Amino acid sequence: MGCTRVRVTKAGIVRYQALYFDARGRLRSAGTFAKEKDAEKAWREAESKIRTGHQWDPQRGKQRFRDYVEKKWLPNHIMEANTRQDYTSALYKHIMPYFENMKMREIYPENVQEWITWLKARGVGPRRIQYCKVSVLNAIFTTALRDNIVVIHPSRGIKTDPVPEKIRKIITTEQFDAIYRNLPDADSQLLVETDIESGLRWGELTELRVKDLDFETGILTVSRAVVELTRKSHPEGKRFLVKDYPKNKKHRRFKLSPQIVAKLKAHVEAYALTPDDLFFARRSPEAVPAHLQAVDESPTFIAPNGRTYTHGTITAYNLGKCKCDRCRRAYADYRAKRRAEGKDRPRRPRVVDPDPHISANWFRHHCWYPAREAAALNFKPRVHDLRHAHASWLLAGGADLQVVKERLGHLKLSTTEKYLHSLPTADETALAALDKIRSGPARPPAGQTIRRDELKAAEEEVARLRAVIADLTIAQHTKSAKHLRPA
Repeated sequence: MGCTRVRVTKAGIVRYQALYFDARGRLRSAGTFAKEKDAEKAWREAESKIRTGHQWDPQRGKQRFRDYVEKKWLPNHIMEANTRQDYTSALYKHIMPYFENMKMREIYPENVQEWITWLKARGVGPRRIQYCKVSVLNAIFTTALRDNIVVIHPSRGIKTDPVPEKIRKIITTEQFDAIYRNLPDADSQLLVETDIESGLRWGELTELRVKDLDFETGILTVSRAVVELTRKSHPEGKRFLVKDYPKNKKHRRFKLSPQIVAKLKAHVEAYALTPDDLFFARRSPEAVPAHLQAVDESPTFIAPNGRTYTHGTITAYNLGKCKCDRCRRAYADYRAKRRAEGKDRPRRPRVVDPDPHISANWFRHHCWYPAREAAALNFKPRVHDLRHAHASWLLAGGADLQVVKERLGHLKLSTTEKYLHSLPTADETALAALDKIRSGPARPPAGQTIRRDELKAAEEEVARLRAVIADLTIAQHTKSAKHLRPA
């Protein structure tokens, strides 16, 4: 049961504070008023809302945006680890500097609109503004509205600049072969080929283990994924977090082609992998079989700057930018010798992460980008574009749309439909039909004529057949009329 407390200010003014008990039995204030009846009305309304499940505490709306986000929303909002990392980055870079000191109940739609203008003035792109508003800010105020911290949703209905959907450019088979030939070693080639053959996401591909593939049937089971995080965002301070489910939280099974299954089986035998080992992992040079190592037997090489350097020298490592085993070893021996002589201050030992998962950033810069540049394509495809190419190639080859959807793990069929007619040759049928209409009715080939007597004979035969059909129709109607005539 609530009550009213009399309070006297320092100036001697009598005020009345409305007190009520919340759902947890704690005594809370519903406000301070000049009249006793107003205070009694306030605590009764507060208790009524608690009984109906619509608790309202005006004091909660006074908390500042930063306090609410850091103490209530961010620690308790359920989301994926990589989503939390992205939200936190956008929050502290684009949202918090504007709203941090504002009280939650004092943030209105006009403030959100001013914030969008503020971001545009700072050079933030439309796509990033849309992400911050739609994904992050909307999620914060949706939760605040649900918890009765604010009475309106200030960011709902606020428009941002349109973000046009980019035209998806699909890798052709020739372009893929050009990149494949320029990859540095057999392991990276097998990884890329498995990606184009399966359409797996990077996190699913790099978490693929030997036990996930049935070599007898060629059936691949996708049941896990790995995400790469900063050590601050990882719950254990590591870099890679393995999830027991792929994206959309749905396991899937599909079949691989016999040729890629045979290559994966040979890969397993070459490295003597166990069922729990990763197919693709960071391995030391000593662990790579001799027949899989890409060794440059030539003593010299031509660097990107146009000069010739000798392998196994400091100059080749520093100026030639060569990072082969011989050049790396020469540089390491040189630094070790100087440290032993006391000429260089030893640097702090680097912490080596024992996790065998392949970093997406490392693969891009050490394998994919160099191969892409060497292929000299007219655009710059990403590693993720191999997944797009997998879907487009299947649909262009006549695969069922529902089957492709299940292979890719899409939730909606409309997502898979985006890959229809995405190859450069997809419009050739339409162009052929257009050309057929524009060229008019078919004409006999050059040098070929139709004889007049043949044409006349054909016309007479058509006329004869029409006469026969007309006689049969008249006879049938006459017979029907006699049958229906009364006796």
